[in-house]
Amino acid sequence: QLQASGGGLVQPGGSLRLTCATSGVTPDHYATGWFRQAPGKEREGVSCITNDDGMTFYADSVKGRFTITRDNAKNTVYLQMSSLKVEDTAVYYCTQRNRIVSFPTDPDLWGSWGQGTLVTVSS
Repeated sequence: QLQASGGGLVQPGGSLRLTCATSGVTPDHYATGWFRQAPGKEREGVSCITNDDGMTFYADSVKGRFTITRDNAKNTVYLQMSSLKVEDTAVYYCTQRNRIVSFPTDPDLWGSWGQGTLVTVSS
C-alpha cells in the first residue's frame, strides 16, 4: 500500500516536501514514482527513483526545482519541491513498479497507486 502526504497551500516560490510511505511486501528491485494530475488534465509523470541504486529521473518541467530521495529503512520516498509555480498545482500521487532503466511516464505502466495529496500554489 502507498500513502502520499505533505500537500498544502503554498505561495509561488515556496517549498513543500511530499512523503510517500509504503507498506507490505516489495520486490528486491523496484521504482517509486511521483505523478500529478491538474484539473482537466491527464496524469503526468514528475519523478521517480529506484530502490537499489537510487537512480533518479525527472520531468523537464521540474528539473532543478524538485528532488526525489528515498529512505529504504523507512520504506519512504520524498519529493522536495522548491521554487514552486502556479502550474505545479495538482493532486500528487505516488506509485510503484518493478525495476526500470528509464522513466516510464505512461501511468498505465505503473502498478498500485496511493491516495493523492493536493498541492496548491497560489498567492
